[in-house]
Amino acid sequence: MEAHVQSTLEQPAEEKKALELNKPQLPLIYGGILISVVLLIYLIATQVIVQPILLVIGVALGYTLFHARFGFTSAFRRFAAVGNGQALRAHMIMLAVAVTLFAPILATGFTFFGGEAAGYVSPVGVSLVVGAFLFGIGMQLGNGCASGTLYAIGEGRAVMFITLIFFIIGATVGAYHLDFWTNDMPSFGAISLATSTGLGYFGAWAVSILFFGLIILYTLRVEKKKNPPKLASLPTEKGWKRIFRGSWPLITAGIVLALLNAITLMTRGTPWGITSAFALWGSKAAEFIGIDASSWGYWQENQEALQASIFADTTSVLNIGVIIGAFLASAAGGLFRMRKITARNAAASVIGGLLMGYGARLAFGCNIGAYFGGIASFSLHGYIWGILAMAGTFLALFLRPIFGLSVPKQNDSFC
Repeated sequence: MEAHVQSTLEQPAEEKKALELNKPQLPLIYGGILISVVLLIYLIATQVIVQPILLVIGVALGYTLFHARFGFTSAFRRFAAVGNGQALRAHMIMLAVAVTLFAPILATGFTFFGGEAAGYVSPVGVSLVVGAFLFGIGMQLGNGCASGTLYAIGEGRAVMFITLIFFIIGATVGAYHLDFWTNDMPSFGAISLATSTGLGYFGAWAVSILFFGLIILYTLRVEKKKNPPKLASLPTEKGWKRIFRGSWPLITAGIVLALLNAITLMTRGTPWGITSAFALWGSKAAEFIGIDASSWGYWQENQEALQASIFADTTSVLNIGVIIGAFLASAAGGLFRMRKITARNAAASVIGGLLMGYGARLAFGCNIGAYFGGIASFSLHGYIWGILAMAGTFLALFLRPIFGLSVPKQNDSFC
């Protein structure tokens, strides 16, 4: 099952029980804190100051994602299958806060440690269309997007290790093939709503806010027509304890994620991303077994990253932090446990991981780098990514039952 499911829809009895608010798993919490501190000290001692800061940001991102069960895959699937748009509306609030924060940062180029802030503005072409569509299929078969894969591993969902391995393989093959998709396939180039259209950042912000509002209204209209089941309220603590245990409202989590993404932008000069690290890890593995990844066009302008430690890569450090943060959040809720893997779930994870990895490279990012970061950066490719990923989700609804994966139905109960 997908790690980031806000509702009890699609979940067997043992999964529902796993969502109960249990006693904190203190030994795991202490172990997670110890690992975090040791890694933080190591980064302080061996890397530039940005790296330990990004580790802390990554931990906060992972904690937030798990704490709210903030999903991208499940949000797309629930809307495509039964018309429930609650999670999509949380996405729109998250994006509205993000563009509001990103606009002045990108307009001024301000960062904390020098250099100039730059958003994710990527080309619009065949590569994007194919990649985003493949990613949409893959995230539904792999039961998690890029961020979902990381935080599902943090909560102990064993099948997601398979998804991650093949995610990395797919991203590596995608990096190898990227020259063909970008140089030999038609493309309109990168298009920014702020700098390519004459709107400026304020105009692009206003257009974006209008678009998010229209999406919210559209999801409400669909819900009124289809009357889908609502999301369940997950067990949680009361008062200040809710900060650490239980669940947060989706909109609260969306706002926090937008704030953390803006802090990431000001810390390293680019927004939050995930899958470039997967291509790096896979390419390093390829080099280790004798494949000359350094000769690929993908790495021609970034040879240093391929030769350096992964701890010098900002995205890798963020990814590690997300896993640790999700682990701490699951242990705080008493929810960490390893789960059994079935043959069909493993097969779906293999295919889903490959499609996501390959698709993410072709589409210049995943649900975080392209959809979240791209739209927050006023890039047209981010909007197109969301549309094509939703199209892939619709197709995947017919494929999921082949692998024993459930599909939401109108008469299912969310409560």
